[in-house]
Amino acid sequence: MAFPCSVNKISAEMILLAAMFLGFLMGNSEAGNFYQDFDITWGDQRAKILNGGQLLTLSLDKASGSGFQSKNQYLFGRVDMQIKLVAGNSAGTVTAYYLSSQGPTHDEIDFEFLGNVTGQPYTLHTNVFSQGKGNREQQFHLWFDPTKAFHTYSIVWNTQRIIFLVDNIPIRVFNNLESIGVPFPKNQPMRIYSSLWNADDWATQGGRVKTDWTQAPFTASYRNFNANACVWTGAGSSCTSTTSLQDSAWQVQGLDAAGRNRLRWVQQKHMIYNYCTDLNRFSQGLPPECKRSRF
Repeated sequence: MAFPCSVNKISAEMILLAAMFLGFLMGNSEAGNFYQDFDITWGDQRAKILNGGQLLTLSLDKASGSGFQSKNQYLFGRVDMQIKLVAGNSAGTVTAYYLSSQGPTHDEIDFEFLGNVTGQPYTLHTNVFSQGKGNREQQFHLWFDPTKAFHTYSIVWNTQRIIFLVDNIPIRVFNNLESIGVPFPKNQPMRIYSSLWNADDWATQGGRVKTDWTQAPFTASYRNFNANACVWTGAGSSCTSTTSLQDSAWQVQGLDAAGRNRLRWVQQKHMIYNYCTDLNRFSQGLPPECKRSRF
């Protein structure tokens, strides 16, 4: 009986070594210093890094919005950002927070927050692009006022799926269904972007409600960024080594029973649009991923 025990011991050691190797491959940007992790890309003084790099604000006025992007590119990982959205009459404004590669066949994973008139809820718009193709919108009304305090918006992106989370509650899952011909983002490294801009031609009630510039400047705030992710370093190497084993859960993260229940609650109670139920838009047939389990 000693032989099976030896095999089990060797197998356990191999599993541990494999896990250590995965941990070695994975890069991690420790929670937040905006000076170190991001570049202001447009908007002049409308974008500001404050409190020694612990806080970033974007502003929009009639002349311009503003934006920033990560210094690093990532190929898989978990990205968390705490955001407090534009308060009051935010109609016409869009606060975008997303991952994206570049080029006509780019990949992209989107959170977009569509403003509204005072007292009416923001619309949280999500989308996934793969090989330049999007049209996978799901929209939600949040169960809290996102202008009163900071809330955490997260993207988990691994080889099996993409999970959108709000305060660690899953609101959407996009599974890797390449087996049935659905492209999945897996080859193009992506930067993190955010911007605050005017989109009153479509953002609020289909463009019927315009931006009230007497309320400008509009300001969104960011803190506690964390990227527990593979940092793309160029040809021949995709990751750097700075993380510990306990941070590697995102690599295989899915939904357990509790997660599935939370997702079901969000989608039943707070989803206001799902492309997978839009038969008018897809009159020739729903996209193939819509016919498979959302979990």
